[in-house]
Amino acid sequence: MINEPHANKKDCNLRIKEPLPTFADVCAAERRLVGNSIKTPLIESQSLNKQIGGRLLVKAEPLQITGSFKFRGAFNRLVQLDSIARARGVVAYSSGNYGHAVAAAANLLDISSTIVMPQDAPQINILG
Repeated sequence: MINEPHANKKDCNLRIKEPLPTFADVCAAERRLVGNSIKTPLIESQSLNKQIGGRLLVKAEPLQITGSFKFRGAFNRLVQLDSIARARGVVAYSSGNYGHAVAAAANLLDISSTIVMPQDAPQINILG
């Protein structure tokens, strides 16, 4: 979807270039990720449950490769590239978790990657 602040919300749905993922797509992605990502646990706190009067499950994504859920999406996309695209390599623009995820996934798949960051990117992200 094109991110245009002035766009009419009603018109935004017309700009989707690819169909939304189906349940079958999600299951296929899960199969591709087995053995290549960490199955992060759901953590529950009875104390928090009591405070909110309900049940709260927290997904421990900091335990994932690169410390965020974005690795799964990057790996899932890159693993589907054909040999020609893999040979060309990939480029991503990110000053944060997505750039780290693309670099890590590309490294696992032996694909050349270039991560472009804005000049004002936080130093911790540049070093990451």
